[in-house]
Amino acid sequence: MTTQARRQKGAAAVERRFHNAQGAEVKTRDEAFAAQQDVSAEAVSSTAKLELHNGAVTFGIEVKYNPNTHPYVVLGGRITSGICGAPWDITGGFVGDTIRLDARRTESGSCADTITIVGEFQNPPAYRGTYGFNGATSSFKHTTVYHC
Repeated sequence: MTTQARRQKGAAAVERRFHNAQGAEVKTRDEAFAAQQDVSAEAVSSTAKLELHNGAVTFGIEVKYNPNTHPYVVLGGRITSGICGAPWDITGGFVGDTIRLDARRTESGSCADTITIVGEFQNPPAYRGTYGFNGATSSFKHTTVYHC
């Protein structure tokens, strides 16, 4: 290694800077990747709006999920319209290469008590699959799209 190469290598090491996940400059690499103690609720959850389409039916869906996982773990949300007894509370599931949403009706009545939506990702960004009520998952076909 030449003297000039050693000087450049030494200069590069001096210029190295580290930043944590929030963008603040820290002194060491370990500090940069250390778990943050002051993480806000917004850092561990995000919201997506979806629309499920089945010919004559359109469900409005708001999904709260953890953006730090893959597939994204569903933390909650609501089916806000288009389904008997709306709103329905989303109780679990995931969103990734495939989707699964489990929801429970919030009020009593003559409608089903639960719904399960499943599907596979397709382009443009949407999920094609099926859904069903009270434990079934393949009663009705759907396409669920991201709603901007």
